[in-house]
Amino acid sequence: MQEEGLSQAEFAEKIGISQSNLSHIFGSRGQKPSLDVVMGIHKAYPYVNLDWLLYGEGEMQKSDTAAASASAEKPVENPEFADKVSDSSDFCRENAPEAPSEQPKETVIERIKYIEKPQPKITEIRIFFDNGTFEVFKPER
Repeated sequence: MQEEGLSQAEFAEKIGISQSNLSHIFGSRGQKPSLDVVMGIHKAYPYVNLDWLLYGEGEMQKSDTAAASASAEKPVENPEFADKVSDSSDFCRENAPEAPSEQPKETVIERIKYIEKPQPKITEIRIFFDNGTFEVFKPER
């Protein structure tokens, strides 16, 4: 804002936010700007270093050589991320999903055959008593 010699109202209009929103950021509470505000600043002033805007690291303005080489390679909406965008083209929405390389597997129907087992028969009954003795009963066949 100071670099461009703009008032708060002019700066807010240029980056696409309300003046009251900008006042909250510059006010005594020191409200942190949202990502939309940061991206609005970067879109209006592409020479401003995103690391400086987001983290307060590095120089406020990008070096002229880095900015010139990034814009000369290919036009990108955000030159700061030009390397990352070209390297991670898998995540672009424009890329159509690849057709599955394998054919669908055939459905296998498994038939289960239940075999009836004969009803179990009692062969012996044992009864234990509290005095330590027991009796064994065997059914007659």
